[in-house]
Amino acid sequence: MGKPSRRQFLKLVGATGAALLTGRGVGSASEGLQVNNDTIGMLYDATRCVGCKACMSACKRVNSDSGSLSYEQAKFDTDGLWDAPNDLSGSTRTLIKLFKESDKKWSYVKYSCMHCQKPSCVSVCPVSAMTRDKVTGTVDYNKNTCIGCRYCQVACAFNIPKFQWEKAIPQIVKCDMCKNTNLAKKGITACAETCPVGAITFGKRKDLLAEAKKRLQENPSRYQQHIYGEHEVGGTNHLYLAAMEFNKLGLPALKSEAPAEFSEKIQHTIYKGFIAPVALYSTLCFIAVKNMKGNGDSDKKDEGENHHEP
Repeated sequence: MGKPSRRQFLKLVGATGAALLTGRGVGSASEGLQVNNDTIGMLYDATRCVGCKACMSACKRVNSDSGSLSYEQAKFDTDGLWDAPNDLSGSTRTLIKLFKESDKKWSYVKYSCMHCQKPSCVSVCPVSAMTRDKVTGTVDYNKNTCIGCRYCQVACAFNIPKFQWEKAIPQIVKCDMCKNTNLAKKGITACAETCPVGAITFGKRKDLLAEAKKRLQENPSRYQQHIYGEHEVGGTNHLYLAAMEFNKLGLPALKSEAPAEFSEKIQHTIYKGFIAPVALYSTLCFIAVKNMKGNGDSDKKDEGENHHEP
């Protein structure tokens, strides 16, 4: 049997790629991304928040050895009265902001990691520096594994992970639900423990959802009839109730489909067994060798013609 032609080889590679894309070997990606309401989380009720920022102070105090600046190291406002950052940063994991729609309609809102059920930051991280605990649902970060690619920043629909640009040896900073600090010692996040008005409730996701639905039913005129985070991007463990529209509080309007599920299906399909990359490089090598062989034949022909010149 003769050697296959380039056309036959490319057909074979194309058939292999098609088989991969239509294969059934991607079940593990979707199966591992089912919503688990037994994970832990927080319910933030914006109608109860008074903007005292005690949660921000507690977060800095408790987590100063885990990436955030301590209270003493915090960057204060121009008057030197209090730490008042405008956004989450490499030194701020939790942020309280004020949004005003009119003189009579305004609201505070709390920003921190949403701890998605299907986190995009975990999905795109090439070295597994971002991980999600299957039991607690906490999305954590390992600075010793991170290579600084910052894909997690780009992938996050909520713009949460922040990079420490100002440090010589930077890392990504985000809320980890006080995993190694307050949660480990006291079984509750520092922000929830500190909040003086009960705007932040800590517990299992199923209990938080039940509490949120109870409040919506008992005070329908007080709230937007929606629990933000219940379905957005596949569900989050950081849930919200508010009187103002969520998109006016800086919380993006998102679909229930999780980008992570889609991207992982593609990755698990194309890279399963590393067949597709091997096929691609084999194709490129075949073309390169073919071209080199063609150029060699042309050079020999040119030499022959030059040899017969008078």
